[in-house]
Amino acid sequence: MDIIDRKLLNKIQAPFPMVDQPFKELGEEAGISEQEVLGRLGELKRTNVLRQISAIFDTRRLGFKTTLVAMAYEPEKLHKAALEINKHPGVSHNYAREGSYYNLWFTLAVPPNHDLEATAKYMANKTGALEQRIMPTKRFFKIGVNFDMVKQKGSSYNFSPDGFDKEAADSWNTVVEITEAEKNAIRGMQEDLALIPRPYDPIAQELGMTTSELFALAKDFQERRIMRRYSAVLHHRRSGFKANAMIVWQVPEERSEEVGMMMAGHDAVTHCYERPTFPDWPYTHFTMVHATTPEGCEEINEEISKATGITERLTLYSTREYKKTRVRYFVPDYDEYQQSENPDAVTTA
Repeated sequence: MDIIDRKLLNKIQAPFPMVDQPFKELGEEAGISEQEVLGRLGELKRTNVLRQISAIFDTRRLGFKTTLVAMAYEPEKLHKAALEINKHPGVSHNYAREGSYYNLWFTLAVPPNHDLEATAKYMANKTGALEQRIMPTKRFFKIGVNFDMVKQKGSSYNFSPDGFDKEAADSWNTVVEITEAEKNAIRGMQEDLALIPRPYDPIAQELGMTTSELFALAKDFQERRIMRRYSAVLHHRRSGFKANAMIVWQVPEERSEEVGMMMAGHDAVTHCYERPTFPDWPYTHFTMVHATTPEGCEEINEEISKATGITERLTLYSTREYKKTRVRYFVPDYDEYQQSENPDAVTTA
């Protein structure tokens, strides 16, 4: 990657332009032609630096239930179990991690009529997990992955449903009513944007609307907080951020909000959540950090500890990425998984 590639990657991680010719607009900002933008992004996708460009939706506002799941396996069973878990369409992130008894961590989402806990239990039983912990989000402090490809450092800004917006803080877990037409639009907008001069045209045509109407609908989705933005997702390791750590912290209850906001304020923290504790797991706050080296992650670790005064923590480094994608909504894959793999235990309707 040269400096132009890096600048382009920075731009497409920000809110991606929702205009008829977004790659032309990006080229004008970068001082290159539309065709060169398309060529460069095509090469970055071919080498898997760029994973996809698509709309980001709020899982819970759409009625989907979601949680982080931690599972413990015998080392020789871990790989096979991870591949089996990947088959579920609602598993968007799945990592082997070292640093605790639980060595596989994944996020799981299911549609409104599926039973989240029953699904996770079924997966644990089928894969021979020694132990399982379901860790849903109690509170968001930050969710916003952004890598500064020019400076080669984390530079994440806040997309927290809490943040400083009281209305959002009170409603992040509230389901919004979605029409069938809107579900169709979500199905189209969640797919990877084509690298062509007018990438929104096929989506609009499939929905029977103009691009102007599509952009207006996207704005409406954002105002209703069911869509965050259009944006690119990068492969962090191929982008140079080879070290990835989930740092979990034991935070006193009376300091939960104060410490959470301090942790979220660190620009190298991409995610910051509060989650439930268990007898064998006293850690309340989860922070995700990325750096070019493990030493970089440790520096961030120390900075957060010094700033907050919290010293009781574990650092769990990812040793293998089994899956990383965006959750797909309102697709038949969920019911197909249920019918073929677990017809009795995963539905509540």
